Amino acid sequence: MVTAVRDLGFLWLQFVSELGRIARFGGRVLASVVTPPPRLRQFIDEIYHLGVLSLVIIVLCGTAVGAVLGLQGYNTLARFGAADSLGAVVGLSLIRELAPVLTALLATGRAGSATTAEIGTMVVTEQLDGLRMMSVDPVHYVVTPKALAMTAVMPLLSALFTVCGIFGGYLIGVRVMGLDAGRYMSSLQDAVDFHDDVLGSLLKALVFGGLVGLIATYRGFTTAPTSAGVSAATTSTVVVSSVSILVVDYFITALWGV
Repeated sequence: MVTAVRDLGFLWLQFVSELGRIARFGGRVLASVVTPPPRLRQFIDEIYHLGVLSLVIIVLCGTAVGAVLGLQGYNTLARFGAADSLGAVVGLSLIRELAPVLTALLATGRAGSATTAEIGTMVVTEQLDGLRMMSVDPVHYVVTPKALAMTAVMPLLSALFTVCGIFGGYLIGVRVMGLDAGRYMSSLQDAVDFHDDVLGSLLKALVFGGLVGLIATYRGFTTAPTSAGVSAATTSTVVVSSVSILVVDYFITALWGV
């Protein structure tokens, strides 16, 4: 019993220490944002790698999720004679919850893991040490553009996921199930509030983007300088980011109703 309590206390101390290190790393990234010169070229390159190259998977997954919502939603609503509300169900489900969460999880698997692997490889090959020898801060030159780009592209990817999802629900509900197109769109328009639903969804995606960007860059920056270390850091990014997204999503929804 004493050993179990001691181990539990040790794990808790490790967890708190790790949170402190991540917070300190986040402070360095924020300080680098306002430190000249601005790394606009690196930032734009990261927007392309993290955002543009993720468009295909976002479009495919968004349309598929919307189609499933349309099929399941129509079959359920038709039992209660409320099939005309399909547009509202699909739209609200995507905007308020599914789009920001699923987009963040997809971005973690594709862009977050790639970011960790790239920075971790730079650690292994001593490229970050080379930057330090040239008096270039690797956090300012490498980490900050990647973290900022991930934060910036997440709301845009989430909005695209929402549009594709609504289109997928439209295809199933209207084109396959025979629902009237005007009723689908009018129920969607009547149910969605721009301030509470759309802006709240974009804010949630922005928070998730900052979270994934911070975790991915921190794991890469603190990678053990071995190939096994890069592999472990990449796996850790996916696991920690995914769990963090779901936990933070609960608290945002519970505290602010977004």
